[in-house]
Amino acid sequence: MAAAAVVSTVAACGGGDDDSGGGGGGGGGENEASDIGVTEDTIKLGSHYPLTGVAAPGYSEIPTGVQAYFDCLNQEGGVYDRQIEWIYRDDAYNPTNTSQVVNQLVLEDEVFAIMGGLGTPTHSAVLDFLNSEGVPDLFVSSGSLLWGDDPEANPYTFGWQTDYESEGKIIGQYIAEEFPDAKVGLFLQDDDFGEDGEAGVRQYIDDQIVAAVRYTPGNTNVAPQISELQAAGADFVVGFNVPSYTALSQLTALQLGYQPEQWFYSNVGSDANLVGSLLARFSQGAVSDASLLDGALTTGYLPTVDQTDNPWIQEFQRIWDECGGEGELTNYRVYGMAQAYTMTQALQAAGQNPTRDGIVEAIETAGADWEGPVFAPFRYSEDSHMGTSGMSIERIVGLGSEEVVPVQVTDIGDADIEEFDGEAATPPENGIPDEESVVD
Repeated sequence: MAAAAVVSTVAACGGGDDDSGGGGGGGGGENEASDIGVTEDTIKLGSHYPLTGVAAPGYSEIPTGVQAYFDCLNQEGGVYDRQIEWIYRDDAYNPTNTSQVVNQLVLEDEVFAIMGGLGTPTHSAVLDFLNSEGVPDLFVSSGSLLWGDDPEANPYTFGWQTDYESEGKIIGQYIAEEFPDAKVGLFLQDDDFGEDGEAGVRQYIDDQIVAAVRYTPGNTNVAPQISELQAAGADFVVGFNVPSYTALSQLTALQLGYQPEQWFYSNVGSDANLVGSLLARFSQGAVSDASLLDGALTTGYLPTVDQTDNPWIQEFQRIWDECGGEGELTNYRVYGMAQAYTMTQALQAAGQNPTRDGIVEAIETAGADWEGPVFAPFRYSEDSHMGTSGMSIERIVGLGSEEVVPVQVTDIGDADIEEFDGEAATPPENGIPDEESVVD
């Protein structure tokens, strides 16, 4: 399958004329071609996304958010007066394609780093390759433990979002405290996504779980799984699934006359706007909006577009209006912009003439102290490449959500869950961080 490529045209961004160097400043020395993908004037970054295929709805918008952020960053001078060149390719959420396009990004395009590669099954296919080639594999778009739990085995790979086990723990504790008599059914994607989420949930409510069913991505008939939950008497269903299967589970339950008292979808599957459009498509218009989701619970680690008073959403809206492409600001584009913000922090911390090993050192050294759009601190260190450490619990209302429980922070394993006692960060005036170099 031919892979579509989208390349950032840095010359069209109007950047490079600002002596301030945008975020990161001018280091006093001279820019050098310091490593693969880094010239005196540019830094080349790459990624893979499902731009086509079953996973394209929603996820294909993430790289356009990244693009908008980098375009505005380039207009402000980039990082140390270098323009960011952003290349992303289509893998159609097919691991075989992922291997092909990432090989192309690394060996032909010669990117400095991969950033935000999307998907657990897809990115797993290139994990060993990127680490064996010494390519920074930064801020993977998945909550699998693969990216951050074993830096010794995967020294170049870093997670970014809250991992699925920690999310499961936060969900499980909430159910144990607020719904101690619920009969819980689990609706799980049959891979690390579902397995990690289940492991976290079971730490708190193992004795409340009456059924756990799994679906294989690509098989759209989930009637056997939903029927099993119904037969088991599950009155509280927790889903660790992607958005298309949120829609399919809702439609199937409707057809079966199955009405659990409460649905709880993990963050990945809970974008009401996208799920509403999928419900309309899959039902051929019989269901016209996301009203089936009203009252469902979910989790959050980033502000969402309905929170128009949030300063990060206001800043990302400005960036999208000034530097974005067609369409509206969406939660997926917010996700991409937030990742690009973290990537900018990493490049700044890696110093004026970054190297691949140097950016890994920078994230391990300084990343745990970075503030930004995510609700909770990162866990980066030499011993952990795990991403953000916490989530809030929210209730879906219309196309937005309202907070039910404030941000809780934890880690994998038997780490306690605690309420986050820090303050929410606010964006810098121009939306660009200003991190000091931590690499000699």
